[in-house]
Amino acid sequence: MKRLLVFLTLFLTGARPVAAQDYGQAFTVKIWDNATAPHSNGIDTPETVPAPNRIGNVSAAELYVFPADEAKNTGLAVVICPGGGYARLAMDYEGYNVAKWLASNGVTAAVLKYRMPAGHPEVPLEDAGRALRIMMGLEAGATGCTADKVGIAGFSAGGHLAAMTSNLAETKPAFAILFYPVITARKGLAHEGSFDNLLGAGRDAASEARYSLENRVTEQTPPTLLLLSDDDRSVPPVNSALYYEALKRHGVEASLHVYPTGGHGWGIRENFRYRDQWQAAVLDWLERRQAKNEK
Repeated sequence: MKRLLVFLTLFLTGARPVAAQDYGQAFTVKIWDNATAPHSNGIDTPETVPAPNRIGNVSAAELYVFPADEAKNTGLAVVICPGGGYARLAMDYEGYNVAKWLASNGVTAAVLKYRMPAGHPEVPLEDAGRALRIMMGLEAGATGCTADKVGIAGFSAGGHLAAMTSNLAETKPAFAILFYPVITARKGLAHEGSFDNLLGAGRDAASEARYSLENRVTEQTPPTLLLLSDDDRSVPPVNSALYYEALKRHGVEASLHVYPTGGHGWGIRENFRYRDQWQAAVLDWLERRQAKNEK
């Protein structure tokens, strides 16, 4: 019934759901492709599916919207950026399964299939900024599911995108939730593959400094929750520590949760030992965002 009502709302307002991969979303918003976006990533070959629920070679941005459970609706929304090293997207355990969990807890969630940068860092940033504007109701496409307070969540390289959006986008999220995020390009601390894909042949000391996001935090950076494991060997935990320190240095509300084990890339997988703990931490964080929204 809920999906039917959303569809009717979209139909009556002139916004049409578009055909896309079915992840159980209520509807899909086509954001843009390389021909209609402000910038192109230069990819002109079809998307690839290297494994189930993995998408590579992305050149068209889409938003998969999961409306909040009406009985629990908090009035909040979150744009989710899956990880994948800026080479592919992990659409399940860092995407639609997280969205379904958030929606069941009263938070409208929208999974962003963002374009791969392929050496054009402005491209995924444009996609994330547009996704926020859609969920805020500042752009067409999500009628009936918009929110006054829209945050952003990201995993690994998607965490870098979420943090980049928090600091560099014209439209910033109300809050950010970063899971084991890529943050810095500093030698010996970086996830090199993510920065190779983000910056491409133009990677140099200046671009690395620009996209090392601990350098970009200001007093206007939104409140941020960081969650990671101490034994992460893919993205060194110091990435989150550097970002947290920068947030506190600029007086930004922040919370850092470091779990003893789990490595990298656990997302919402059931076999992560601290799954209940991170979910409780996220819901507590969101409850405090909601309380501030009601004041």
